[in-house]
Amino acid sequence: MAEGSMGRLESKAAIVTGGAHGIGRAYCLGLAKESAKIAVVDLDLEAAEEVARTIGEQGGEAVAIYADVSSEASTIAMAANAAEALGSVDILVNNAAFARGADRVPVADLTPDLFNLVMDIKVGGTFYCTKAFMEQITKQGEGGKIVNISSSAGKRGSSNTLAYNAANFAVVGMTQSMAREFGPMGVNVNCVCPGAVDTHRMDDLGRGDTWTNMAANTPIGRNGTDEEIGDFIAYLCTEAASWIQGQSINLNGGTIMEH
Repeated sequence: MAEGSMGRLESKAAIVTGGAHGIGRAYCLGLAKESAKIAVVDLDLEAAEEVARTIGEQGGEAVAIYADVSSEASTIAMAANAAEALGSVDILVNNAAFARGADRVPVADLTPDLFNLVMDIKVGGTFYCTKAFMEQITKQGEGGKIVNISSSAGKRGSSNTLAYNAANFAVVGMTQSMAREFGPMGVNVNCVCPGAVDTHRMDDLGRGDTWTNMAANTPIGRNGTDEEIGDFIAYLCTEAASWIQGQSINLNGGTIMEH
C-alpha cells in the first residue's frame, strides 16, 4: 500500500497463519495492499519478519509472530501477542498447513504419525486459531471475517493424497458449521480452495512438464498468480463481500467447477 493512500481495509487488523511463505505470504501482501494491519504468523519467525519488513517498506504496518498452530497453548499466546501488537483483531486467515510433498504417499506408506500431523496442523490449527480469536472478532459486531484455506483437494479426491484430502475436505465442512454459528454474530466465514498458484511452494512439483501440464489442464490455460489469490482473499474481507457466507470458493482456472 502506497504511503498516504487508503484501502478498503483501513483500520482493520488481520492475522494470517502460515504467512511467511507461498500463498500465505501473498495473502499478507494482498491484505496489506488494502491497508489492513497484518500479523504474519509462522513457525519460521525469520521468514515472517522478512514479510513484515516488506509490508513496512511498501508503506504498510505488520508484525511477525511465532506460533505452532497445532498447539492450543501456542495459539492462545499468539492471540494475546497479536492483540497487544495490533489492538483488536478483525480478520483471521487460517492458512497454515503441513509442508507440501511429504504427505503425498500411498495409504500403505502413510504412517499414523504422519496422518495425525497433517490433520493436527490443518484441522486442529483451524480450530485452535478460530477459538483463540473468536472473542476478539465477534466483539467488533458486524464486519468480522474468517477465511479458511482449503484446496482443490478439498473438493476432489485423488490417489496417494489421503491425509491431504482428509484435512482439506474437513476444512470445507468446518467452514459451513462456523458460518452458521457465527453469522448471527456479524461474522462472515468463507473458505477458498486454490488450485496451482505460482509461488515457490510449488517448486517441489518441478517447473518442467508437471507444471506445464497443470496449466494445460485448466480451461483458462494457465496457473494462478500469487497476486491474484492475495487480492481475492483481501476482497473477501471487505464490506463488498458481506453477503457471501459459508462458501468454499474454487480458485483454480476452472479445473473444478461442479461444486
